[in-house]
Amino acid sequence: MYKYNTIFARSFSKNEKKRLGYGSLIMAMSIWIVFKHCLSALSLQKSMVIGVEKLMIKNTSISQHLESEPKELKPICNVMEARSDFCEITGDIRVHGNSSTVHIASLQTGNLVGEKSWNIRPYTRKENAAAMSSVKNWSINQLADHKEIPHCNINHSAPAILFSLGGFSGNHFHDFSDLVIPLYLTSRKFDGEVQFLVTDNRPWWISKFRKILEKLSKYQIIDIDKQDNVVHCHSSIIVGLKRDDKELRIDPSKSPIGITKTATTLGYEVVVAEANLSTDLSKFAQIVNSCDVLMGVHGAGLTNMVFLPDNAILIQIIPIGQIDSLARTDFGEPSRDMNLSYLEYKISKKESSPTKLYTLDHVIFRNPKSVHKQGWDAVRSIYLEKQNVKLNVHRFRGTLSKALELLHYR
Repeated sequence: MYKYNTIFARSFSKNEKKRLGYGSLIMAMSIWIVFKHCLSALSLQKSMVIGVEKLMIKNTSISQHLESEPKELKPICNVMEARSDFCEITGDIRVHGNSSTVHIASLQTGNLVGEKSWNIRPYTRKENAAAMSSVKNWSINQLADHKEIPHCNINHSAPAILFSLGGFSGNHFHDFSDLVIPLYLTSRKFDGEVQFLVTDNRPWWISKFRKILEKLSKYQIIDIDKQDNVVHCHSSIIVGLKRDDKELRIDPSKSPIGITKTATTLGYEVVVAEANLSTDLSKFAQIVNSCDVLMGVHGAGLTNMVFLPDNAILIQIIPIGQIDSLARTDFGEPSRDMNLSYLEYKISKKESSPTKLYTLDHVIFRNPKSVHKQGWDAVRSIYLEKQNVKLNVHRFRGTLSKALELLHYR
């Protein structure tokens, strides 16, 4: 099973988190969805960078070393992944923000053979045209003519990672699945010694996740689009972010992780909380991380499960509208990868607010597939934004009892 270590919990407090001596339940309530966030600071081992030596052929008869025949190098840009394109370049790199171009003056391992230029949109949802429409296109070019190489204005000793804050940033689910977790996966091996270059900048996003960003980079973030014709020079750069094909997942085969202990307790202390753009993320993360159970209606807010401690429980309330598969893909499967126990509760029609507006034989109840055929905007409007849930506490009691049972035996 894939497991998260406490990805960002230590990003928010200098003290070790204290556990409650009883089970605790947190309910995140919002206008259209109910949820919370949870990231913990993964303490990953430093990666080793292995140098590539030139192959030499020793001619013993004349005691000379001859350089081997030229071989085609591994492409510096990977455009074969399902979710993101990214380039990893080491050499003499010149980044020109005004033209959205990364110039390769020279490579550490020699010249490229074959393709020498790429176009990259550095965001991790390349399969989604709507997301990528707001992501700037960057050109990666190796320059053969030294007369074309722009002069450096600022030389950096640290490697760089260039990524976009466009796409679906601002949606809590996508903030983590498309940006925070991929950024962590891409940058953590540098142990803070990396410079972030941001394109399509959204300052409020940086403010919201500042404490996480400060754990991943020791340097001030550069808005590369607004550099007034300045050329930034690095000896190494990654353009784009790496991510897993599945949502909200860190593959342990690619990222070593540590595990935190959780209390085994009985009973609930209920905490009702709501997060928005003005919420102090670190304080909110601490609230979620102190709880044993998180419950909420399907929606972006459930992304806050990333702040839950190891072995905690996620209860996802699934509204009407035949979104079971989406609910399990977005949160059910990822929760197991995070070493969380997962329960779901599918509401009845009478627990849904549209029953006050429509009869029970209306098409939105009788044939949700017809609504889905109208496209995502219709689904979101009818089944998410306009649907409130009022739980039948007697019917829901069984799910809470099951959560208590899981807490008892964990």
